[in-house]
Amino acid sequence: MWKYPMDEQLAYVCEIKAQEFAMLGYDDVTVEEIWECISEKYKEMPSLHKVVNDILSLKPGRWMNWVTMRAFRGELM
Repeated sequence: MWKYPMDEQLAYVCEIKAQEFAMLGYDDVTVEEIWECISEKYKEMPSLHKVVNDILSLKPGRWMNWVTMRAFRGELM
């Protein structure tokens, strides 16, 4: 599967989202998990503004669905 490379700026945006989730009570969300959740849906390289928008608009429900599916597939760390 193709992976969009996470550079320093995208890591910062993911960190902001992880902090937002922590304020909502999801304390164990990591930058890497947010990045994996967002980037796994891309088949080819999207524009940078699309990636940033996808990160910033990520909702806890979508993230929980992603974590649940990973657990069913046995992919949890």
